[in-house]
Amino acid sequence: MGEAEALALRNLERVLNAFARVRLASHDLIGVEGYGYVDPGRDKLEQVYAELMGTERALVRPQLVSGTHAIAAMIRGVVEPGQHLVLAGPVYDSLRPLLDPQSRHPLSLHRSGVRLSLVPMAGDRLDPEALSRALEDDPDWVYVQRSRGYQRRPSWGRDVLSGVIARAHRVGAQVLVDNCYGEFTDETEPGHWGADLLAGSLLKNPGGGLAPGGGYIAGRGHLVERVAHHVYAPGLGSGVGPSGPALRWFWQGLYYAPHAVSEALIGCALAAARFREAGYAVDPAPDCWPRHDIVQAVDLHDPGKLMAAIQAVQEISPIDSYVKPEPGPMPGYDVPVAMAASGFVPGGSLELSADAPMRPPWTLYLQGGVMRQHMLLAAARILARL
Repeated sequence: MGEAEALALRNLERVLNAFARVRLASHDLIGVEGYGYVDPGRDKLEQVYAELMGTERALVRPQLVSGTHAIAAMIRGVVEPGQHLVLAGPVYDSLRPLLDPQSRHPLSLHRSGVRLSLVPMAGDRLDPEALSRALEDDPDWVYVQRSRGYQRRPSWGRDVLSGVIARAHRVGAQVLVDNCYGEFTDETEPGHWGADLLAGSLLKNPGGGLAPGGGYIAGRGHLVERVAHHVYAPGLGSGVGPSGPALRWFWQGLYYAPHAVSEALIGCALAAARFREAGYAVDPAPDCWPRHDIVQAVDLHDPGKLMAAIQAVQEISPIDSYVKPEPGPMPGYDVPVAMAASGFVPGGSLELSADAPMRPPWTLYLQGGVMRQHMLLAAARILARL
């Protein structure tokens, strides 16, 4: 717990210093409507994000509706037909229609003429020989996912990502990072480690549990602007895109984010200890530090137990606690997904949630928890059910 609390202190200092450098004032919290040609509060927020992410520029917009949207916009905005994109490890389920070399979606990258190479895993790490072969095959881009998602691997932090980034740069490739679930789990971000572009969702860590939506893309200035032309329209770029009524929540959520992420990290560690004491395999382990995202996996090995756990979390949610979750189809996933996610912001993964794809080995994924106490109550309710 002490490490997570110390991390929150350092990250809050970074946030406050960035706020001071842009001279944040009360009138900067008032968003604009219409086209968004002049939006000084939005412009300052993007300066702050660029500083915190270790990049030249950032695009922080409510028009980016999710992490998947922000990541897809980042990739489609810069990767051109005829170029070679290396996928450093498996990709998140909802990005497979875009990135899977076998995807049948008419807008998939490979159908657009992009050559895709997937680097497989060797146990819980990237296959080093396969990565070397891929990097020797003249790639233009390397894409890497920071968090595990629904994968059977550890989430990756600075040590792994900085190594991949350095190797990619040595062969002239640029690096794209899915930063979802990882923000503020370190006192630096992938931009500090050399990433050329990174993207994430304000429904997760940097929104602090308050942002009602939105996403960000940060990186090298000309690349961010190119993505902006893709998000809006060629010729418009970042000069449009009103922040509207979301702007104050973006600022306030970012202020709360270091503390909320720290609470999530502590809550996940405490829950992991409870589940391990009860005989369940967990990943990460309770004493694992550093943690690189706000996700805690618990192996239940039984679909009935998995649904019981998800329904237990729903029962202790602040909103819709009377609802009984059932597996169902979800856009971007090839199997039914069961989810307990009834916080104050729908889809807000920094608030406590529990979900899982309905497939072996029937692993429960607990996420977030802006209060460690909520995660502890959820763990107790799950174990009582099991």
